[in-house]
Amino acid sequence: QVQLVESGGGLVQAGGSLRLSCAVSGRTFSSYVMGWFRQAPAKEREFVAGISFSGGWTSYVDSVKGRFTISRDNAKNTLYLQMNSLKPEDTAVYYCNAVDTLSSRRPTFASWGQGTQVTVSS
Repeated sequence: QVQLVESGGGLVQAGGSLRLSCAVSGRTFSSYVMGWFRQAPAKEREFVAGISFSGGWTSYVDSVKGRFTISRDNAKNTLYLQMNSLKPEDTAVYYCNAVDTLSSRRPTFASWGQGTQVTVSS
């Protein structure tokens, strides 16, 4: 059974930075394309960023391009999201999951972690 544990969220002013982490267990981490998703209040969960098995390919939703950077450490079974130049509209609960492909952006695992709250004040 896969376990996804997100951390690193918090309250930050607009223009600030945060680094999120996702620890993955119960699966061979390096065998999965991984991604970050977020869900803002009263909105559906959306794909934010994805990264290929080895980290050589990445994909981002347009609204975060140039501001967010996804990375992974396969030796530590950990996924990261560096978020810079944060905006109030980035406020959401952030989740990690595997994704079927970088183009489909569909989450792989049916179960989700608890997520980590990111709040950006104006």
